[in-house]
Amino acid sequence: MYGDPATIRRILTSTGDTWAVVGLSGNQARAAYGVADVLQRYGKRIVPVHPKAETVHGEQGYATLADIPFEVDVVDVFVNSGLAGSVAEEAVAVGAKAVWFQLGVIDEEAWERTRAAGLDMVMDRCPAIEIPRLG
Repeated sequence: MYGDPATIRRILTSTGDTWAVVGLSGNQARAAYGVADVLQRYGKRIVPVHPKAETVHGEQGYATLADIPFEVDVVDVFVNSGLAGSVAEEAVAVGAKAVWFQLGVIDEEAWERTRAAGLDMVMDRCPAIEIPRLG
């Protein structure tokens, strides 16, 4: 319901290759770490966004989306649903083209606002599951 196949394909293949991964830290036990690794293997540039601003998978981290000094195409959100809406608003503010809420991250109001702002959005899905399906 929150990500039709055409939108998923567009985000993964033609929206752009710079993905800000919000919630990505050096903690290898967290899902964000593994998903970011998969995205890199499929040619995406990942940008860690976490209050610690750690370097992860060889990429410089930033504390917030606004701190990133270059354009971001997709904002991949690994924070809980209660915080996800504000991240989506930040994504709109920094000029991202798409927002991707991970499995279990659901905020229907953020979905409506983000899409109304003209961004593609997928919610409650995982790009590391979807990208290999593209063939």
